[in-house]
Amino acid sequence: MHRPAGIHLLADLAGIDAALLVDPAALDALLREAALAAGARVLHSHFHTFGPGAGVTGVLLLAESHISIHTWPEHGFAAADVFMCGDAQPQRALDVIASALQPGSRSVQTIARGQL
Repeated sequence: MHRPAGIHLLADLAGIDAALLVDPAALDALLREAALAAGARVLHSHFHTFGPGAGVTGVLLLAESHISIHTWPEHGFAAADVFMCGDAQPQRALDVIASALQPGSRSVQTIARGQL
């Protein structure tokens, strides 16, 4: 029986309070919490802000792949990318992110990557 090498979730989260989308340290902590909830192991993180009140881009490198986020506070929008392999559960990570950001709407694409 074939199974995917990993599951990749692409989430568009809209209608978010801008204050939740501008703090790189808070977003780093959120993605770390999400990784932990999914059963993933964080190897490294890097977050960058584009200035006071501006968007943030950040990524956690995981033993199981990655979680990234890109924010547009001026539009109340965040794009989250959760890709995990092994026994990690990416949906749990996305649930933590969505619970914290409380988007008014979300659209998620689920992609099975590779076949083992």
